[in-house]
Amino acid sequence: MQKRYLFAPGPTQVPPEVLLAMASPIIHHRAPDFVELFEQVRADLKWLFQTTNDVLVLASSGTGGMEGSVANFLSPGDKAIVVNMGKFGERWGKICKSFGVIVDEIVVEWGHAVDPQLIAEALQKNPDTKAVFIQASETSTGVANDTHAIADIVRPLSDTILVVDAITALGVFDIRTDEWGVDVVVTGSQKALMLPPGLAFVSVSEKAWKLAESAKNSYFYYNFKKEAEGQRKQQTAFTPAVSMIVGLKEALRMLKEEGLQNIFARHARLANAMREGVAAAGLSIFPKESPSNALTAIQAPEGIDGQKIYARLREPYAITAAGGQDHLKGKIFRISHMGYVDTFDVIMALSAVEMVLKDLGHPVPLGVGVGKAEELLRKPI
Repeated sequence: MQKRYLFAPGPTQVPPEVLLAMASPIIHHRAPDFVELFEQVRADLKWLFQTTNDVLVLASSGTGGMEGSVANFLSPGDKAIVVNMGKFGERWGKICKSFGVIVDEIVVEWGHAVDPQLIAEALQKNPDTKAVFIQASETSTGVANDTHAIADIVRPLSDTILVVDAITALGVFDIRTDEWGVDVVVTGSQKALMLPPGLAFVSVSEKAWKLAESAKNSYFYYNFKKEAEGQRKQQTAFTPAVSMIVGLKEALRMLKEEGLQNIFARHARLANAMREGVAAAGLSIFPKESPSNALTAIQAPEGIDGQKIYARLREPYAITAAGGQDHLKGKIFRISHMGYVDTFDVIMALSAVEMVLKDLGHPVPLGVGVGKAEELLRKPI
């Protein structure tokens, strides 16, 4: 018998309570019991997003939320600033270009966060910019951006919105949507929300809705205005992922029981233990600054293919992590510690990494990384 463990940065582990809730008998999405369910879920999502704005629930991956966040607020020929600091920042640019948006791309070397001053300078050069697109947490590199500082730059501009991909950030670290004036925040179900893939969530500010009034892009399914009108009445425009929403209610209940600040503190504590454990084992993390608390990107030791580390974690150790993407393939591997994770998930992942490196001939003393994590994570009486 072999037990499998999931440490990929999406999909992440799903709590048994959520799986059991999703196994309950299906309900009809136009029936009164769905109305009650959806009302509760929408209220709890506002709590998680720290907003009084609409939070739309879409049956799609997070990328669907990203696409809708371009299509609904911009027109062909509009200008947008896109921060490309990894695979998913690059995706913002591709989506914008597919809708005829003129992209001013700020290219940041992978492993670094964007300097907010670069965004300020780009906005000064192009004062008619309609939107700024960033990642709160770049999943491909394990780097977090200073969303608060960037929001301070964009917020005073009456005709420019800030759109944030928070797919591996929301529910991991503090994103104060209303307080900071973030106009559009996108996330997905399969990350810190502790659900399977299949739902996207998008919060929309009043400033963004005003921009939507003049937007001229074509869309049908990702019609945010139509969705908002229906969802304010506890109905979706199209058939929703009902069982996923049932699971969402349970996941949000668990998160509320823990409390926002405790959630952020747990992720920070686990991320720190992972990074310190990696260092104790003689390895280096990939981010040169501002590592994300959602996942740790680890540099493969000299002479060892990172893809072999990723593959050997999976077989024979039955641990699914993630490899590097594009030019980082073979150079890094990534381990998630977001969502349904605790002390022993970090210890187990570090132990597996040490064993795999030993198998591949790297001279790591077994237990050094684990020991450091135990030191940091134990709870003395």
